[in-house]
Amino acid sequence: KASSPHAKPMAAKVKRYRGFYEAAVHPIYYKTNIPAQQAKPAPPLGPQLGKRGINIPSFCKDFNERTKHIRPGVPIPTVVFINPDRSFVLQLYHPPTSFLIKQAAGISKGATDPMKEVAGMVTRQHIYEIAQLKQQDPPLQTTPLRSIVEMVIQSARRMGVLVVDSIDPAEYAVFLEKRAEELRQMREELAALKKAKMAKI
Repeated sequence: KASSPHAKPMAAKVKRYRGFYEAAVHPIYYKTNIPAQQAKPAPPLGPQLGKRGINIPSFCKDFNERTKHIRPGVPIPTVVFINPDRSFVLQLYHPPTSFLIKQAAGISKGATDPMKEVAGMVTRQHIYEIAQLKQQDPPLQTTPLRSIVEMVIQSARRMGVLVVDSIDPAEYAVFLEKRAEELRQMREELAALKKAKMAKI
């Protein structure tokens, strides 16, 4: 049986109109990390908000007000739900797990090669407290705490951060000093290598 010549064009129209309807009814969203108290109209945030039709000054004021209790500069995972009328709803999460681990370990960066380097240490109590914080975020609210603890431990291992029962403050201070010296030497070696390569060009 031959199909109607109008069937395909009609199906295409229905699909297109359905897409328009869904875009109009369901809010789109934008995910990013924004430093606490430091939302600004400048790039990269401003242009991303602008092309979505969001009132940038209003957004920055709202975000900065809602994060005024957090130390300035702390990265805040943010989901911006954008309604058809361009109004928005902010959903703020706790800082990324990697940030919390580095804060607990007292380090600024993880290991370049976690299999060979130890970037820092955290206690099991640190891991438990980080997991408790992350469980408050909507994506993990129904996840068992034990599972979140395991995820945090895996994140620490990928960063070269050891999970231990306890840490002696004096011994750990010595470790961090040695680690800082190692990183300084690594930076100098990389700079020298880069300079040597540039000289050959």
